[in-house]
Amino acid sequence: MKLPAIALCMFAAIGLACLNAAGAPEPTKEEKERFRRAAEYSKSARGLSMVVMRDGELLFEDYAPIWNRDKPHLLGTGTMSFVGVLAACAAHDGLLTFDEKASDTLVEWRNGGAKEQLTIRQLLGMCSGIEGVNPVNALPTYRHAVMTAESSALAGERFSFGPVPVQCFGELLRRKLAPQNLAVGDYIERRLLGPLGLRVAFWRRDVDNDPILYSGAFLTAGEWAKLGELLRTGGRSEGHEVVRADLLAAVTQAQPAQPAYGLGWWLLGVDDAGSAAFVEGRSPERVARAIEGRKATDYFPPADTIAAMGKGKQRCYVIPSRRMVIVRTGDSDSREFSDHEFLGLVLGPEEPADTTQ
Repeated sequence: MKLPAIALCMFAAIGLACLNAAGAPEPTKEEKERFRRAAEYSKSARGLSMVVMRDGELLFEDYAPIWNRDKPHLLGTGTMSFVGVLAACAAHDGLLTFDEKASDTLVEWRNGGAKEQLTIRQLLGMCSGIEGVNPVNALPTYRHAVMTAESSALAGERFSFGPVPVQCFGELLRRKLAPQNLAVGDYIERRLLGPLGLRVAFWRRDVDNDPILYSGAFLTAGEWAKLGELLRTGGRSEGHEVVRADLLAAVTQAQPAQPAYGLGWWLLGVDDAGSAAFVEGRSPERVARAIEGRKATDYFPPADTIAAMGKGKQRCYVIPSRRMVIVRTGDSDSREFSDHEFLGLVLGPEEPADTTQ
């Protein structure tokens, strides 16, 4: 017996309602108001897009009049959110270990100097002793970074943020992949982007045609959220393991020389010092000034909050305890934007621990 079209529509609507009920909870009225206020705050600080997800489901999205969900934005140093995850994938595939010496592959560093002893973990954690920025403040190619990297401290002693260590890792990974005749860009696509269904609109390349790992990716807010989801779920996507959880956990392990930094991701909730370092800068002097000048009413996010960040206040926040991923993009003059104020608006008061899981 054929059902009338109106009946089919009714059954479809009922099925959709059941599907929604079985998924992530809908945002409450209070949450919707918080999200709206956070979006307005972001736009007042030259924000362009905002996406909020819970349990992998879209809760809220908002865009400036000149922007839309399909328009990608340069992540700047937010691009490094891919690098630590990529290293975890390479470890999963048996290409490397985080604590092996980089000089095992970068043979130019086997000269008895400080670079000979540093590990891949220290290289990606910006505490390898290598100066993050080269003397001419230019972005080096992978090979040039390895040849010109300068050590100013012993590995693990000092945090120095910049493109040189990341581009050195690019050369290390290039050599690891050479026996497979696989380029770094191809490995990124095959091993990470493809399994996540993540589309990078454009990835700037250096003069050797290698993807710039430090700052080259253009993504939409929704696509960047997919990488955040991989962190939130401990390495799984659509029910499948993309990378082992124990290896991915290295991305969020604090560096002894900088408690607010992991491998390409900032650790916002580790402690007051870590949060202040994230907000105010990366040198010990600026951290000290930030702690001294912090108001008692400043908002500090949940302890497990991590974030990728780039120039213009590009942000991908991952908060496992809230089951949330939040992405915010802005133009190059978003200096007045405050992470603490924004997250305070999005998250509201601290929620009690969930004891039902």
